[in-house]
Amino acid sequence: MKIVLLHTRDAVEPPPVDPVLAQLTDALTGLGHTVTAVMVDRDAHVVDGVATSIRELAPDLVFNIAESFHGKSALESNVAGFLNLLDCRYTGSSPAGLLLAGDKSLTKKVLSFHGIQTPEFATLYRGAVDWAGDLKFPVIVKPPQEDASLGINSASVVHEIKDLFARIGELQLEYQAPVLVEQFIEGREFYVGVLGNANAEALPVLEMDFTGFPADKPKIASWEAKWGDNGDEKGAEFEGTRSIFPRNLDPELGERMQQVALDAFHALRLRDYGRIDMRVTDAGEIYVIEVNPNCYLERESEFSRATKQHGLTYEAAIGRIVDLAMARYSR
Repeated sequence: MKIVLLHTRDAVEPPPVDPVLAQLTDALTGLGHTVTAVMVDRDAHVVDGVATSIRELAPDLVFNIAESFHGKSALESNVAGFLNLLDCRYTGSSPAGLLLAGDKSLTKKVLSFHGIQTPEFATLYRGAVDWAGDLKFPVIVKPPQEDASLGINSASVVHEIKDLFARIGELQLEYQAPVLVEQFIEGREFYVGVLGNANAEALPVLEMDFTGFPADKPKIASWEAKWGDNGDEKGAEFEGTRSIFPRNLDPELGERMQQVALDAFHALRLRDYGRIDMRVTDAGEIYVIEVNPNCYLERESEFSRATKQHGLTYEAAIGRIVDLAMARYSR
């Protein structure tokens, strides 16, 4: 098949180029497909160029890994909408799924409706309160429409009202958007990948291991923990965390987390693949803290490692995503 690999400008600028581009290209080429990378961005000539390129290439499928638009995660759903307007077949979630999962406040409302436990929260913007649950300190303060832990650092977990107001003000100034204030759940942090559609499978559970984390920092997957102090994979928080397949996980708890992941995946109308992040208390209560449609597919990502643990090579997992997408359009 002819496949367009659709990505954003930040995957190639500034250097280094995101390794997932070459990895996906190699995997898809190895499966016998012809792959052309196309970049989508806000510039009018780029948007026009994408439409022209897709029409000229006439791909059988667009492999969509564009997780933002002009650097804004909140606009990710618009890229899928653009593909719909071009009448393209594409991998991953629809605009509706990306919108529901991309706004953490909406996510929490939908999950709560479906009886899926998520931390109590409040959403505020410039003095207006959209929703306020029964919160108590400590809380964690986040921008609700960003991903990759943008806007989340050690100062995000606050224990008193003065620090809460200060953090809200900082985020509103930086992102010009509502702020999510969420009950901070003490406990272990787990990630469960989901692969499939109607008969989706939950992948093996991974845990974020905070054993080497700085003792004076709250144990959260902050931006620094994921990417390094300056995005350079260096620093105490980055070096003090690693995702592992837990050896001491109670099988019954693992099965419950996998079911919660499947329930959340379907509640938010996600497609093909995704990752559900959770926190589990000492009492075994499971809280969904984030849902990631079209999650990162780099070879060493949590999702890719989980598919390998599940018995799929990297190439086989990518091929499975392609097959799932094509099957949706053949109905």
